[in-house]
Amino acid sequence: MNAHTSLVVGATGRTGRRVAARLRLRGVPVRAASRSSRVHFDWSQPAGWDAVLRGVDAAYVVPPPVPGPVHAFAARAAAAGVRRLVLLSGRGADGWGGSRFGRNMVSAEEAVRGAPLEWTVLRASNFAQNFGEDVFHTPLLAGELALPAGDVPEPFVDVEDIADAAVAALTERDRHVRQIYELSGPRPVRFAEAVELIARASGRTLTYRRITRDAYVAALVGQGVGRHEADEVAEMFALMAGGSVSGTTGDLATVLGRAPRTFEEYVVRAAAADVWDPR
Repeated sequence: MNAHTSLVVGATGRTGRRVAARLRLRGVPVRAASRSSRVHFDWSQPAGWDAVLRGVDAAYVVPPPVPGPVHAFAARAAAAGVRRLVLLSGRGADGWGGSRFGRNMVSAEEAVRGAPLEWTVLRASNFAQNFGEDVFHTPLLAGELALPAGDVPEPFVDVEDIADAAVAALTERDRHVRQIYELSGPRPVRFAEAVELIARASGRTLTYRRITRDAYVAALVGQGVGRHEADEVAEMFALMAGGSVSGTTGDLATVLGRAPRTFEEYVVRAAAADVWDPR
């Protein structure tokens, strides 16, 4: 691989696989790495990082679920000659205070922003694709989404837009250095409205029900989610209820030169792909 190789850490994940595909389409050499990729990468096995970083010019990084490892990774990257890191983080990460949610992302930001290389941080709102590819999907297949979220809306961001922004940050050499972008969709959507839009587009009868934090944690644990992870997800909803990240931003338009995709556009694409068909 040549000096302009881009490493994608988490290349089989929701954002990573989209970033890798876009880079390849542009003719950028890609080293796609994850625990299940041909190029093996595991946050818990730092002995293998140097081989993955060798010959890499820029890297897209999705942080691990625990705080800490990105500090060592960023130092290894700098020592290997990597010029740029693009980190995926969460909306308003510097305003989360002592919340248990997102400590891994706060730690990763500290590591990347303190590293002796170029960096860009992409702080994303909740993904629209959470309804079709992640924790909200299975309940919707069963006909009901029950969450501890009330009337405070969320400006869901399309993962396709996050991937576009990541590729811009990786390949546009000077525009995005030392920038923190807060990425949101074009309008806030309440969870009840989101479920209604999905029901209409998919032709299914779906309901949204608000439940308590404790009931939600119990439901996640019942689905096989670890208690610690379940508590962290519940803390996310507590942060959202404060309303500090419920507004929209213009950062995607700044990065991409166009408006972000709407939640409705995501719903139409996913419904056409039978994402919510329980058969």
